[in-house]
Amino acid sequence: MPKIVVVGAGITGVSTAYALLERGYDVTVLDRHRYAAMETSFANGGQLSASNAEVWNRWSTILKGIKWMIKRDAPLLMNPAPSWHKYSWLAEFVANIANYRENTVKTTKLAIMARKHMFEIAEREGIDFDHVRRGILHIYWEKAEFNHARAVNDLLVRGGLDRRPVTVEEIQSIEPTLRSTLYGGFYTPSDSTGDIHKYTTGVARACEKRGARFYYDADVRRIERQEGFRIFYASGTEDRHSGQHEIRADAIVVCAGCSSRDFAARLGDRLNIYPVKGYSITVELDESASQEAAPWVSLLDDRAKIVTSRLGLSKFRVAGTAEFNGLNRDIRDDRIKPLVDWTRMHFPGVSTKRVVPWAGLRPMMPNMMPRVGKGKARGVFYNTGHGHLGWTLSAATAEMLAEIISGDLPADARRVA
Repeated sequence: MPKIVVVGAGITGVSTAYALLERGYDVTVLDRHRYAAMETSFANGGQLSASNAEVWNRWSTILKGIKWMIKRDAPLLMNPAPSWHKYSWLAEFVANIANYRENTVKTTKLAIMARKHMFEIAEREGIDFDHVRRGILHIYWEKAEFNHARAVNDLLVRGGLDRRPVTVEEIQSIEPTLRSTLYGGFYTPSDSTGDIHKYTTGVARACEKRGARFYYDADVRRIERQEGFRIFYASGTEDRHSGQHEIRADAIVVCAGCSSRDFAARLGDRLNIYPVKGYSITVELDESASQEAAPWVSLLDDRAKIVTSRLGLSKFRVAGTAEFNGLNRDIRDDRIKPLVDWTRMHFPGVSTKRVVPWAGLRPMMPNMMPRVGKGKARGVFYNTGHGHLGWTLSAATAEMLAEIISGDLPADARRVA
């Protein structure tokens, strides 16, 4: 039974570990944090959204970014300070505009495939993650926005998604708490929402029950090729360092989010992932009036680039924006305030006196497609770079990668000592 080390215990890493365990591999997961799902898988928007599969590679995205560059609360914000990483990423982003339609259709198909695997895992392992299956409603304020959405909808439908236009009256029926002056919308009844942190930690526990070993507080310092791989990591915290440890493996799978770029460089590969920061607030619905005023149907406001999810009776997640500012994890008030203001404007009956802010770095490839497959060296694999759709796509990409590994390193092959 081959030994495989997965680097990263976020949604992609634990999904990959689970798919490998299902196929009979000996799996070890390393993560630099104390627990699973402590970075981008901690408090995202919560949408399992095939309806958000449109890739960003369009000239209008570039133009909006330039227009919004000096507006600190803009939905898309870019730090103009020179950076070779950032500008090389942008150059590749522009080069992939030609693939916009094809990649949008591919992403839609992948998202639909992921649903089946995710829901099966949750049911099989008894994972409660505040799953709400009431669809996702995209809302538009102006005719021009709606017309663009209609063109996008053609691509999503081509990918197999049931997404249809709805009138203002239908919107009111779908989500009665939303009482804004809209032009129209699109509704995807098969989309859903949930708590990514609960789901990811639930899958991690299921992997441990199935025999996987998880080493947390594990900072991978060195990787050597010697009859497979020798992986050296330091364990401990700032005030208690417990030395260096070694793991031997037949293969290594990089699922390390924005750190995947550095791991790839160590392993001889180029992986041009850029960290695109997103923000969220979790509104605590402490009072019955707030619980009744908050929506249960998930929303996406295309103009503000804001999404919402209801996480059980007492929590309401509002998330969005994109910030190109390197590996900066600061939670900025001028980026959180628009989320609070949006909530107050559209759901005035929801109290925002207790709001928990968060920021996370989405690992994005320039073509907006996840990197799933082999590296240059034998035994090196990647499942990373999912961007804003990691929660939506990981169950499918984990299955895809597990199949690739099965073909390259069968589960009944000889393991390292």
